[in-house]
Amino acid sequence: MMYTYKILIVDDDRLLQNSLRNILSEKYDITVAGSGEEALRFLKNNSVDLVLLDVRLPGIDGIETLKRIKDFEQDVQVIMMTAYEDVKTVIVSMKIGACDYLVKPLEIDELEIIIEKVLENLKLKKEVEELRKRCLELFNVENFIGESQEMIKAQDFAIKVAKGYDTTVLLEGESGVGKEVVARCIHNRSERFLKPFVGINCAAINKDLLESELFGYERGSFTGGLQEGKKGKIELADGGTLLFDEISTLLPSAQMKLLRFLEEREFYPVGGTQKKKVDVRIIAATNKRLEHLVKSGKFREDLFYRLNVATIFIPPLRERKPDILPLTLFFMNKFNEKFGKSFRGVIEEAQDMLIQFEWKGNVRELRNLIERIVLMEDEEMIRPVHLAGLTAQNSGSSLQAASDFKLPPTGIKLDDLNKGLILQALEMSSGNRSRAAKLLGISRPTLIYRVEKYAIKTKENTISTVH
Repeated sequence: MMYTYKILIVDDDRLLQNSLRNILSEKYDITVAGSGEEALRFLKNNSVDLVLLDVRLPGIDGIETLKRIKDFEQDVQVIMMTAYEDVKTVIVSMKIGACDYLVKPLEIDELEIIIEKVLENLKLKKEVEELRKRCLELFNVENFIGESQEMIKAQDFAIKVAKGYDTTVLLEGESGVGKEVVARCIHNRSERFLKPFVGINCAAINKDLLESELFGYERGSFTGGLQEGKKGKIELADGGTLLFDEISTLLPSAQMKLLRFLEEREFYPVGGTQKKKVDVRIIAATNKRLEHLVKSGKFREDLFYRLNVATIFIPPLRERKPDILPLTLFFMNKFNEKFGKSFRGVIEEAQDMLIQFEWKGNVRELRNLIERIVLMEDEEMIRPVHLAGLTAQNSGSSLQAASDFKLPPTGIKLDDLNKGLILQALEMSSGNRSRAAKLLGISRPTLIYRVEKYAIKTKENTISTVH
């Protein structure tokens, strides 16, 4: 069944209302409102595809009505209707968000052509949005997983930034936090999503080859190059998004060349005599604070300001604990599919271990761990035994702490120290012996043996020592 577009006519002229209804009702679902207030009340409870909005209305005028429509319904298309002498107001309405206008007295042929054009553009826009959603679902290209307030804010801001077609974005955060994931989110949510997403790792490029990698080179430019020449990363990203990863590692000479490109959006290929112009969005990512590098003279201030248009900081994983388990399950399901495994979840003790670990390598470290577990193990649940590597690393931290401990000149009783540590662990774990053993880096049977040895009693959440 073919979809019937819904049109709302907003005009206080009853004769015009009836004329438009008679003309358009054969093809469209028509509703009429005699004022801006009436139109807004209708739109708050009903959806339409197109509004034909008169500039001169009783009560609030057409411009104010348009503003309020766009405040709560950005996607609705609006065509302004105006008398000849009010054409100047059309400029204002177009800036607010109207897509076209008609001059009264209306010509029927022009009316029908403009309506068809606007609705055709709306149809294409919806098809593109549906295609975007299918691509995201089919290829799972976004992978923006996070329940912490920090990541929810970062994602919301990334989606808003994505709407700015040319807005340059700076992503800051430690290595492995997911800066490329955020960059891809911005690309996939933008109008550029059907165009290339090209990443370039600034730290991995030989300084002598940087210019040719970025800008490409013409035929016969230098010995060892391809005879037919080569397109650079910037040209390959034309129409799409170019990610400069680890941009803080660029040498001063490269920073200057990048700044010149950002200012002009044109470049010369190596060995070329004709400028090339490209349309790309620039996203820069760094694991160092560029502002600090500017102050120390290691990064150009003018380039920093060019890049620092919209900045998104992604906190380390250790500072967003609520994201750890969702990410674990996401990676578990991903590698289940890849390796043909059937892990179903993570038991509680293993969950605690994952949450309490520091994750110095951030999301990348967690991903690698889960990949290794799913590949090597043939069970249905991730268990503490699978996380032995985490315990070993935490033990290393404990050894460092122990080496920092200064033995008093009077000495200590080792049993008293052990007893005190066990009591602390039991208190921290509310008497849960498995968790207490994990905190101490010992097995549960060893803990039970020492609890009995030191006559430590645990009753519900009360922990005491029998003297």
